[in-house]
Amino acid sequence: MGITQTVYDGALSVPLQFGGDLIELAILFLVLAIIAAVAGASGVAGLSMNIAKWLVIIFIVLAIITFVL
Repeated sequence: MGITQTVYDGALSVPLQFGGDLIELAILFLVLAIIAAVAGASGVAGLSMNIAKWLVIIFIVLAIITFVL
């Protein structure tokens, strides 16, 4: 599901893969935050929402870098 590139460093080739794992984790934490908010665990809900927000930001930055390169 991701874009694969290979970087050649002498005799060593390292595959670089960028998949949708970050966005899937962000959705998971968003769902966890919603469930925790409904259950009344505001601390868990806030922390999960914070993690989801940062995962989306990291995903967007990596996607832009991948598209530019």
